[in-house]
Amino acid sequence: MDNRYLTVYFSAGSNTERVAQIIAKTIDSKLHRICPREEYTREDLNWRNKESRTTIEMSDKSFRPEVTNEVVDLEAVETVFLGFPIWWYVAPTIVNSFLEANSFGGKRIVLFATSGGSGFGKTVQFLKNSVDPDTEIIEGKVFSGKIDEAEVEEFARNNM
Repeated sequence: MDNRYLTVYFSAGSNTERVAQIIAKTIDSKLHRICPREEYTREDLNWRNKESRTTIEMSDKSFRPEVTNEVVDLEAVETVFLGFPIWWYVAPTIVNSFLEANSFGGKRIVLFATSGGSGFGKTVQFLKNSVDPDTEIIEGKVFSGKIDEAEVEEFARNNM
């Protein structure tokens, strides 16, 4: 296990989790799932419903869903691969909850995301407010459609 790297992800389905698993295996890192205190149901994820949990959360960028395993040991870590699905053109605010519970000062965070068609949008801008000023956030790659394992492996190796 290479302690210089850590792969962290939030996944409400299976796509982001699958990408995170491939990255962790490729770079030989620990894998950490951001676990919401209350798991998201299918109805919570219905972005067309203005009353759904995700719509309500994402309409207020200051909202911070609770995380059950928010603190991680980052002492030896130099680079964090951080993944999530794109919601409303940014990372879900639960990712901010996780970032704000830890100190990423002097660390490098490489973002990866899954999306049905959206890019990163203003993700870096919104996440930058949740980390120490000397944290480097790199807009990595958005994976969409069928996950190509070789493409994910190449991304991981190129960002080590």
